[in-house]
Amino acid sequence: MTIYPCVGKWGCRLDSTHKRGVWGCNVTMCAVCRREKSAPILFSRDKVLTIDTMNPTVKNVEYAVRGPIVQRAMQIEKELREGVKKPFTEVIKANIGDAHAMGQQPITFFRQVLALCSYPELLNENMFPEDAKNRARRILQACGGGSVGAYSASQGIDCVRQDVARYIERRDGGVPCDPDNVYLTTGASDGIVTMLKLLVCGEGASRTGVMISIPQYPLYSAALAELGAVQINYYLNEEKCWSMDLSELESSLAEARKHCNPKALCIINPGNPTGQVQSRQCIEDVIRFAAKERLFLMADEVYQDNVYAEGCQFHSFKKVLFELGPEYSDNVELASFHSTSKCYMGECGFRGGYMEVINMDAEVQAQLSKLVSVRLCPPVPGQALMDLVVNSPQPGEPSHITFMKERTATLSLLAEKAKLTEQILNTVPGITCNPVQGAMYSFPNISLPEKSIKEAKALGQAPDMFYCMKLLEETGICLVPGSGFGQKDGTYHFRMTILPPTDKLKILLAKVKEFHQKFTQQYS
Repeated sequence: MTIYPCVGKWGCRLDSTHKRGVWGCNVTMCAVCRREKSAPILFSRDKVLTIDTMNPTVKNVEYAVRGPIVQRAMQIEKELREGVKKPFTEVIKANIGDAHAMGQQPITFFRQVLALCSYPELLNENMFPEDAKNRARRILQACGGGSVGAYSASQGIDCVRQDVARYIERRDGGVPCDPDNVYLTTGASDGIVTMLKLLVCGEGASRTGVMISIPQYPLYSAALAELGAVQINYYLNEEKCWSMDLSELESSLAEARKHCNPKALCIINPGNPTGQVQSRQCIEDVIRFAAKERLFLMADEVYQDNVYAEGCQFHSFKKVLFELGPEYSDNVELASFHSTSKCYMGECGFRGGYMEVINMDAEVQAQLSKLVSVRLCPPVPGQALMDLVVNSPQPGEPSHITFMKERTATLSLLAEKAKLTEQILNTVPGITCNPVQGAMYSFPNISLPEKSIKEAKALGQAPDMFYCMKLLEETGICLVPGSGFGQKDGTYHFRMTILPPTDKLKILLAKVKEFHQKFTQQYS
């Protein structure tokens, strides 16, 4: 007997004889839906992948930097293009550290070499300096078939890893770096997530816990949520310019050990979103703490060239670790990260980066090499760009003067905008902004009227989300609420980049000042 599906297309009720999906009776027409056996058969079924059947950890992922505020900003941009009248003519996005999107110009030498690598026929032209051509030839010779379109080794192009190792040695005053411990990555984010994958295991009280600073960059909370790890918050001290507090680390760890297995401590220096530069003493304290408590250190150092404040200096965790002597340098496990996306480069779209691992167990490092092989290799143009960052034009080479001029101008302008942002925000009653010592962001504290807090909560919104959404709708300024990064209960903030051109940054700050005064009056 042939089995026919009864699809119940017209919403008929199914009885015990005509069960859903089966029509096995000896009739010529279904008594339920009146469909003839000879009629075309339409199959219908529930979705296999639904919100209820999908991976539950993905639903816990949040990424404020591209969250509801940014989605609404994109809608407003579309409305403006369609002629919808607004009290502003453009959306100014200060929500993300995307330097080139904000108008920062690329470094000429980097783009010259990348152009040569992408189209080697240009090597025959006279329009490019010889040092750019030499860099391009060296990179191409290391690529399969002489093309950046070929896969590389999973750990990255060998000569690039060697150049990264030499760069780290120069940066850290001669501390040795083994190229075999360097992994080229798809931006720093790729390396960070890869390390977290290696660290996370266990169930219940034995589940891996990872200590992250609050406020934090949402990559960390998002990755931990996706991996089902336990997020252990430690709060930076806002009253002391967002410095790390050893007693806070100790109390946070002690509390976490009651319900999970803390295994790693993450530090962002210079800080995102808070813009602080940690002192050498602070870094020493953190390393000693990690050694004592047997924690794996993860040092996010992607803003290492972005230091602006007088008296501040970048100290790499690796350098300080080795300066503390063999008791620490032979034992503390460390992974540090860098990227082409920040500093003076701002080349976010190329997704270049590296990770260096120190004191990693040999068997675990073999597993790390296996894990990175699954994604084949990082983007080869990004690897090429990373090579140029760590092997930039040297004195005596044709491109050196122009390179240094552009690099210095970019960092000097960022320093000016960091100071400007701090100064103007601190003129606004109800806004307090710590010095922007480094990185690319300010994270000011905003005082919100109680009436606005109640209205926000009635709408199911965080009060600073309510504030930032109002700011966007009324001024076209796109900022990220502090609640997306974490903050102490009862405090409110927003993060804004210092990247817009100076004239646009002044407009942005003036609008924020005007809006905050108006908002405060409206809800007082």
